[in-house]
Order: sequence, then C-alpha cells, then structure tokens
Amino acid sequence: MRFDIVTLFPEFFTSPLNTSLLGKALANGIAEVHLTNPRDFTTDKHHRVDDEVYGGGVGMLMKPEPIFAAVESLPCLPRRQIVLFTPQGRPMDQPLFHELANHYDQLVMICGHYEGVDERVAEHLVTQELSLGDFVLTCGEIPALTLLNGVIRLRPGTVGKVESLKKESFETELLDYPQYTRPAEFRGWQVPSVLRSGNHALIEQWRQEQQIQRTRDRRPDLYQKWLQKSEAPDP
Repeated sequence: MRFDIVTLFPEFFTSPLNTSLLGKALANGIAEVHLTNPRDFTTDKHHRVDDEVYGGGVGMLMKPEPIFAAVESLPCLPRRQIVLFTPQGRPMDQPLFHELANHYDQLVMICGHYEGVDERVAEHLVTQELSLGDFVLTCGEIPALTLLNGVIRLRPGTVGKVESLKKESFETELLDYPQYTRPAEFRGWQVPSVLRSGNHALIEQWRQEQQIQRTRDRRPDLYQKWLQKSEAPDP
C-alpha cells in the first residue's frame, strides 16, 4: 500500500518512519511512504505557500496552486483516496482504519498549516476530509501520522499475532479488558485470582464482564452502541 504525504515539514516524519512496528513494516515492504513538499511546486522567487484571506481575518491560508501541483505530480493508483485533515471532517475511528486498509491501494494525505487551506482544495481535489477529534492542533502532520500508523498496523504482516488485532479496544464497540503480567503481587496489589486459575472459560467470562463494565463506566457512548448492536436481530 502506498502513502503519499503532502507536507511542508517532511522532517516531522523522520523518526516515526524508522521506529518500532511502523519502521519494520516499511522496511519489509508492507507499505511505502513518500513525502512531497508543496513548497517545491511554487513558481515565485520567495516560494510562498500561503497568503492573506479574502474578506479579511486573522492568519494566513495555504494557497491552492502548490497543493494541486504537488498532488498532481504523484502517481495515481486505481484505488486512491485524497485526504485533507480538517475539524469539519469525519472523525477517525477503527472502522475507518479497516475501510482504508482493506479497500484502498493509495492514500494521499494533505497536511494543512496556518489557518488551513484554500476551500478549492477541499471542493475540487480532496475525496475525503478527516478529523482527529474536537480540538485544534498546530499542523496536519499529527493526524497524518495517526492515520498512517492506524492503517499500516492493520495490513497483513505488520503485527505478528493477527488474532491480537481482533481482541483490541473498539473492535467490538467495547474497550479492552485489564491485563497483568508478573509478579503476581506488587506492593500488595494482587493479580486477580481468576487469571491465575488456568480455567480458560472463567477467564474469558471475566474478561468479557470487565470489557462491558469498563465501557459502561468510561465510555457510555460506546456502551450504548454495543447494546444496540448486541440486541439487534441477526440479518
């Protein structure tokens, strides 16, 4: 799978692309990442990528010409999405990561700066707008790295034990259950006895109960979604 990141700061990705599972996945050819700087596609002597906002307002806006030129310079694979990170976009979640990992060959990610990008980029170039959450960041590189990590880890070969992906938080609308390792007692705090019992049926039951309880207490919105799905009749 090919990822193209259109960014004014390619160096932002230097360490993450060479670290941990993400670095290994790229080294093993599971995915490839290409960084393109829109500043390289400016035509004026100052290489300007931003300008004042029509109608007045605070801050500067990224110009459309360098962004269009940068994206149009890229190869176009058959199944491609061009993503812009914006507060108006679809919130990122696990179903989105699965959708992108399973149904696309190429993701082009446009990282905004300043007050954002000219609206013509969103209207005539981008195929999907995405948001990391209901807050404001200084740059689009942070959500781009999030999307990159979330999608690549779902690609075959990235995670050693594929079964572990099916038991994670959000895969069934429930948060993950508590997990422990040695020692069995630490500063007087004990690992629950059921996890040391060797009774796998009881352990699975305990884990399921913990998932439900955690989700109900910490994320009532997810809990309601899980209730609706679990109570829905089979198709």
